[in-house]
Amino acid sequence: MSEHELTQAELFDVFSNARRRRAVQYLKQCGGGCDLAPLVEQVAAWENDTEPDEVTRTQRRRVYISLYQTHLPMLEDHGIVNWDPDGHRIELLPSDDVFEPYLDRHLGSDRAWYRLYAAATVAGVVFFAVAWLAVGPVTAAAAPVIGLALCLVILALSIAQHVSRRPDLQLTSGTAGR
Repeated sequence: MSEHELTQAELFDVFSNARRRRAVQYLKQCGGGCDLAPLVEQVAAWENDTEPDEVTRTQRRRVYISLYQTHLPMLEDHGIVNWDPDGHRIELLPSDDVFEPYLDRHLGSDRAWYRLYAAATVAGVVFFAVAWLAVGPVTAAAAPVIGLALCLVILALSIAQHVSRRPDLQLTSGTAGR
């Protein structure tokens, strides 16, 4: 375990590898510690864009070997985790606020934002087409209102996405905190 504060260069070096970032992110999600097996499954799932129970033996083995032989020892050498290779137990050390900016904040996010943006775009195109063709009660005069409404929907989606990816922001009573 490292006895000194990590420099920014060391932090960049440690977290330049996505597998190490994902391992630390998973440890944070687990409350600071876990056994090696669930860590391996989740990291392999993130890397292969699948669910942990759908990870193949080959995918799991590839992640296991590199975590065991390279990444967990390096994280321990830098004082980020306490790694027991015999007991297969990993504990995140309490200095996680130092390396938080280097982690992937969106891992595990299950919301497909691109689908919401695509749906808003399709709805806008349909409403503009209906207004342009003057079908039913909607006329060409409604186009500016439709455009404004579409802009507001896109803005609301952008704000929601931003807030969802920022763990330090919390919505309380309709306002963003901290």
